[in-house]
Amino acid sequence: LDNVGPSFTHHTFFEMLGNFSFGDYFKADAIPMAWTLLVDIWKLPTNRLFPTVFRGEAGVPRDDEAFEIWKGLVPVDRIGALGAGDNFWQMGDTGPCGRCSEIYYFRGADIPCAEEAAGGACRGVECRCHRYVEIWNNVFMEFDRQGDGSLEPLPARSIDTGMGLERVTSVIQGTRSTYDTDLFGPILAAIGDLTGHA
Repeated sequence: LDNVGPSFTHHTFFEMLGNFSFGDYFKADAIPMAWTLLVDIWKLPTNRLFPTVFRGEAGVPRDDEAFEIWKGLVPVDRIGALGAGDNFWQMGDTGPCGRCSEIYYFRGADIPCAEEAAGGACRGVECRCHRYVEIWNNVFMEFDRQGDGSLEPLPARSIDTGMGLERVTSVIQGTRSTYDTDLFGPILAAIGDLTGHA
């Protein structure tokens, strides 16, 4: 919630798009399907898409399988590796969980970056500036976390996709903020008319 307001992409509510597989398909199908929709259907420029994989952390190994699949779609130098805070999902202390593969869209170097302003370099998908926005998250539900913290394989590995409608709309429409899209424009205009602050 602390990001709502200062952020170009965070909301108190949003519409989550998704596709799910409950044991029917896994990484080898889910990753190319995501790429096909973003590139072939929605025509997003491939040089602005930066996928990530789980880098390995807290006893859970790096997601080499997802990395190898991404290598067939994008240059290796565009594949990031993030830790559990970004690329591992679990709904609680126990239960189904798994590594993730997020896809970020690069909005452009013209967007200010605090790291650069302080004399450093933008850290890409690991940076908290607004140059890179996460638009897709493939959660690979493959483990069942036990009460002692250990991970057991799920009997049916599944895909849980998360994709924010507002973020994808902003990227497709080329706006910097999700509030500048046609999802919010008419609502904000009506509020302005009603309050006399058009």
